[in-house]
Amino acid sequence: MELPAQVMVHNELMGMKGNRATLLQISPDGYYELNLRLPGDKVHRVLLPIGATALIATEPEETPEPPADEIER
Repeated sequence: MELPAQVMVHNELMGMKGNRATLLQISPDGYYELNLRLPGDKVHRVLLPIGATALIATEPEETPEPPADEIER
């Protein structure tokens, strides 16, 4: 995943279920660094533990076209 990346955040500690954020960095110290819009329409920098946080990319992966099945006769 290239950074920064638009993601949806799920984190039970913060009560987040699909909140949209921008992933800025994945720290080797065990946390995600995100810009997150909180109530009041302000963007805040947050650090969330990797072990308690699920991230889902907002853009789906491109899937290659399956090869056309050729039938020999």
